[in-house]
Amino acid sequence: MTGPVLEGRDIKRDYHVPGGLFGKARTVHAVKGVSFKVDKGKTLAIVGESGCGKSTLARIITLIDAATAGELLIDGNKVDIARDGLTPELRRKVQIVFQNPYGSLNPRQKIGDVLGEPLLINTAIPAAERRDLAMQMLKKVGLEEKHYNRYPHMFSGGQRQRIAIARALMLRPSLLVLDEPVSALDLSVQAQVLNLLADLQDEFELTYVFISHDLSVVRYIADEVMVMYFGEAVEYGPRDTVFGNPQHAYTKTLLAATPRADVESIRARIARKRAA
Repeated sequence: MTGPVLEGRDIKRDYHVPGGLFGKARTVHAVKGVSFKVDKGKTLAIVGESGCGKSTLARIITLIDAATAGELLIDGNKVDIARDGLTPELRRKVQIVFQNPYGSLNPRQKIGDVLGEPLLINTAIPAAERRDLAMQMLKKVGLEEKHYNRYPHMFSGGQRQRIAIARALMLRPSLLVLDEPVSALDLSVQAQVLNLLADLQDEFELTYVFISHDLSVVRYIADEVMVMYFGEAVEYGPRDTVFGNPQHAYTKTLLAATPRADVESIRARIARKRAA
């Protein structure tokens, strides 16, 4: 395949808010003409504070919501779920991992059933083969076969997020949207999950769209970065360019507010505290 796996052209999303007793009806422009593309095996990070439109854009990319205007292309083909609906082929191509791993897992389902369900719904693979594939995927994400018959509450937050990643990969998608996938985890666990995502990307040639407000995480995982502010993409480019030479004032503000984790920066912060 040539060309990007994912491309957005002037994507817009409006929400119509009905008027109440004391207010008039109005239109909220959540995404205001955003364009982007992601090549196979690469990671685009979409960053910004709450309310900037990044999660709305994630819902459009994952085919949960339709865009109000603009074009969304997957593997070079235009996708319009408002007109054409969502086909099984598209559902297999695009999967999502949410921020809260416990909230996205059914507490009454055993892990084996959680992993097998996408195959049960979307394929004709027999039960024995579904079980084997689920066992294999458990190992891929760093878990064991003994976890197959356990329930979500029996796992730590990091393990639950590994399970959510495994479930998203059961259909072997080409595009994975990661919506704040490590923000609910401890720092040490964050690093483990990020390393896992990098390994899986290499093994399966996955394309990632990584939604985050944490620039220290983005610096580690992204190939390209798009900064959103009030529904607009105010900066977009290679990671090193955006971090090394930001052009927009908002990007500079975000970077200034992000603590650096290298040894010299930590020593400098300690020295400033002692001096104060």
